[in-house]
Amino acid sequence: MRKVFLGIALVAASSLGSTLGSAVEVGAAPVPTTSCQVFPANNIWNTDISTLPVHSRSAQWLASMSAATTNLHPDFGGPPYGFPFNVVDNSHPTLSVAFQYASESDAGPYPVGLDTSIENGSDHHALIVNRSTCTLYELYDLAGSGSAWTAGSGAIFDLGSDALRPLGWTSADAAGLPIFPGLVRWDEVQAGAINHAIRFTAQQTDQSYLWPARHQAGTAANPSLPPMGARFRLKAGYDITHFSPQARVILRALQHYGLILADNGSNWYFSGTEDAAWPDSLLSELKTVPAAQFEAIDESSLMVSSNSAAVKTCTPATVASPPRTIPPQLCSSPSARQAGRVPVVPPAVRPWRVR
Repeated sequence: MRKVFLGIALVAASSLGSTLGSAVEVGAAPVPTTSCQVFPANNIWNTDISTLPVHSRSAQWLASMSAATTNLHPDFGGPPYGFPFNVVDNSHPTLSVAFQYASESDAGPYPVGLDTSIENGSDHHALIVNRSTCTLYELYDLAGSGSAWTAGSGAIFDLGSDALRPLGWTSADAAGLPIFPGLVRWDEVQAGAINHAIRFTAQQTDQSYLWPARHQAGTAANPSLPPMGARFRLKAGYDITHFSPQARVILRALQHYGLILADNGSNWYFSGTEDAAWPDSLLSELKTVPAAQFEAIDESSLMVSSNSAAVKTCTPATVASPPRTIPPQLCSSPSARQAGRVPVVPPAVRPWRVR
């Protein structure tokens, strides 16, 4: 497979100091080389959760992920580490893909071919954005040649929509969520702000899921294990001042947007793009952050509908350093706060890979 990594418009490294701490627009940055926003600004992926309450199961979930003895681990870097992604337009041919889990996959067709960059390792994810339509295509375990392509599962997302996948459906990820919106990207670090949540994995998960997740791949029905969709943030009191400017961009995102549990894998591995520009020194810094400095949060008060990733909107509060919109607690409601984990009967659960 010919590996193709799409070029990213980077800010010159010499200008990094001037961009860090400057005013930023609420919402995730556009997909590089396109004008496509990564979901609306009111999407849960793009919502600052720094003021939300700690989840009642936080201590148990952290214990199950060995937080006391584990550090954060950036699961990305130069090739072959991280997720490559592809940008195409309407001129790219589309093909049918045969799915192992066809009943929970979007039929397509998909813009795949020999020029499609596929993730290294066992999962073989392919992430593709059509810049003409701002459509995100994601596939798990993609393989093929010519007109014959297979995958474990596939999902198609309208990047301008807050719609979630059907309840109980997987995606290219075990949680039924998109992968690309949760990746740390070097262009974001260079620009000085990451305004979205970040995808991460845990070794053991419960057989349930929390909004906005749609699917589970739990090892046991055990509420002491985190469910898919659980969200964690770096504690506000954790001192990030001694880190490099680039590391502080990522750590501020972890304090304000946090981590979303999206798949089974190694504990506290968080995801980013495959990019030769990632400095090894930055990755080494991030590996020193103790997982014990995280806490699970309860974001159920933000839910408008169980079938939408949109959050409640009301008069926002704005804070500085850098300016960002905080969802006020006035948006919460008793009915939303009662929204909890969605159990799935174990016999209905199909097997899922564990990395």
